[in-house]
Amino acid sequence: MAVSDHVDLPTFMEGVRKRNPHQPEFVQAVQEVAEDIYEFIEDKEEYHAQQILRRIAEPDRVVSFRVCWEDDNGNIRVQRGYRVQNNNAIGPYKGGIRFHPSVNESVLKFLAFEQTFKNALTGLPMGGGKGGSNFNPKGKSVREIMRFCQSFMTELYRHIGADVDVPAGDIGVGGREIGFMFGQYKRITNQFTGVLTGKGLEYGGSLIRPEATGYGAVYFLANMLATKGEDLVGKTAVISGSGNVATHAAEKIVQLGGKVLTLSDSGGFVHDPDGFTQDKIDWVKTHKTHRRGRIQDYVEAFPKATFHEGKTPWGVPCDVALPCATQNELLGEDARTLVANGCKALAEGANMPTDLEGVHVFKAARLLYAPGKASNAGGVAVSGLEMSQNSERRAWKEEELQQMLKDIMFGIHQSCLTYGDQGGGYVDYVKGANIAGFKKVADAMLAFGVV
Repeated sequence: MAVSDHVDLPTFMEGVRKRNPHQPEFVQAVQEVAEDIYEFIEDKEEYHAQQILRRIAEPDRVVSFRVCWEDDNGNIRVQRGYRVQNNNAIGPYKGGIRFHPSVNESVLKFLAFEQTFKNALTGLPMGGGKGGSNFNPKGKSVREIMRFCQSFMTELYRHIGADVDVPAGDIGVGGREIGFMFGQYKRITNQFTGVLTGKGLEYGGSLIRPEATGYGAVYFLANMLATKGEDLVGKTAVISGSGNVATHAAEKIVQLGGKVLTLSDSGGFVHDPDGFTQDKIDWVKTHKTHRRGRIQDYVEAFPKATFHEGKTPWGVPCDVALPCATQNELLGEDARTLVANGCKALAEGANMPTDLEGVHVFKAARLLYAPGKASNAGGVAVSGLEMSQNSERRAWKEEELQQMLKDIMFGIHQSCLTYGDQGGGYVDYVKGANIAGFKKVADAMLAFGVV
């Protein structure tokens, strides 16, 4: 075997930056992983010789395409669509589709890179991918969204399949959009296969998929607290976001005896000192999902709450925190505020919501801090279970799926302990998740040779 030159971390990252100019989100994601992986592979020549980390940090392919559609006024609109297929060493590419104005190649490459390790941690045979468009569904009619989804799938169908690449939903893509895309895929291919997950129960979807990401994040949070002999009973929680992940995380915290103080959206956050009850959470779900309303309207329905325009909730004192909105929403200064206010544990419900400075702050404070690739893996885990159900032409009961979700999140937590235990009662969950996910993918790549 040829012996490779061992470049140091700064040199490796400089190469990543040169190869990916103007892609800060992707570079950030690679650095966050590489900081932990470099120490792990220091004495493992096979990983260096086969350039494993370099290969994982280069997507298998990036597909970019034009999406033309017609709005309700007869105007022709043009968006850009993408599918990033990062790595399929352990299974078909798997990852969501995001419709949001912020979508670009850098964002989707970072998400696909993160997804590779997240999917590996679930223990299910799924590779990493991500896709989407800069299309903004907000303010669009249902028929406009349908026409866009059909046009998007008219190109995407060439690049996906039940054993090739299985997309799911993400920001801006829920059950309605999945239905439109699945219908178009079936129309074009004349096949009924499990090519998408997050489907309706009527046509191959899985129970508990909407709840899975939020519930899973809270299960992981509970697993972390259990290592200190604690639970969520009586704990106060601040949560960002008010969509699917945030509301179901809030729901599970309430079920486990905690008190949720905040929810948010892009306009600001709501602080309810009395706590969000199940009835209040249900109000938010209805208002945000069916009425397409704003979180600020909550204070009209529940006057004891206050709305803080243009702000994030990280200044509200709490025991635990769950960022469930979007990437880089929790900055270094926010992390210092959480630590100063006595926050004991944080589980990421979103993908990379904490910037690199914030990650370093949490590590230095020895906080119970779970990165998204570990704590928000519940969603893709149940998506993987949906794939299994589709392949078997069957549907599991809710109790079975709930237990499988708990078992998967417990297994991910154990993997993080295996590689992240630093002694003295401190577990570096970021390091544990990065190494456990990397090792599984890397060892599969070694088995395949140079491909």
